[in-house]
Amino acid sequence: MMSARPADLVADCAQCFGLCCVALPFAASADFAFDKRGGEPCRNLDTDYGCGIHARLRESGMQGCTSFDCLGAGQRVSQVTFGARSWRESPTVKAQMFAVFPIMRVLHEVLAYLGDALSRPAPPPVRDDVLALQREVEAMTRLGPDELQSVHVNALRARVGPSLAHVSAAVRSASAPRAASLRGADLIGADRRGADLRGADLRSAYLIGADLRAADLREADLIGADLRDADLRGANLTGALFVVQPQINAARGD
Repeated sequence: MMSARPADLVADCAQCFGLCCVALPFAASADFAFDKRGGEPCRNLDTDYGCGIHARLRESGMQGCTSFDCLGAGQRVSQVTFGARSWRESPTVKAQMFAVFPIMRVLHEVLAYLGDALSRPAPPPVRDDVLALQREVEAMTRLGPDELQSVHVNALRARVGPSLAHVSAAVRSASAPRAASLRGADLIGADRRGADLRGADLRSAYLIGADLRAADLREADLIGADLRDADLRGANLTGALFVVQPQINAARGD
């Protein structure tokens, strides 16, 4: 069975029907200039499914759009699951497509994590588990709309989590045996300039607005870490574990 290619997990908006601009809700906040309900097209969505203010999203108060990334789920749903049928074609297609899109988004995120895990050294039993999970999740991405809606993404995450944790522990212990454990830590606005965080466990840590300039984050586990507005200028993220594009999009860098 062919594994998901990295290109499959990269958003291609030209092959999508603007699903993130329609299916997902958002509320007026620092990230969005107005409220939008799920299933309601964004007022900035063009007839060709493009964004009418894409070049000036931040200046228009739509910073949240710049940090979102579907990891390829949008074009997968648009072109594969629904065979290039748009949500504009019928109410049935619309309802199914909007229900399936967030599920596919999770499946693609999980595949990104599993692909990262398979690129790391790990004991054979752990690697075998990760490979089996990858094949299972890839099979899920090929399901039809009705079957996809029955996928329980929280249960899937719970099953995948231990295998990812085993890989993380193996990589981090080899890199920095005495690394800090900051899982779920509140580091909002923290000054960690130049900090030695090599191999640190930063799973689900709150790093919103943290100053991480020139920090050493090599082989740090950043799965689920909130990097919104974190300053990563000059930081070394070489080999950092489980970093996905939305995290990078949300941070500030050089």
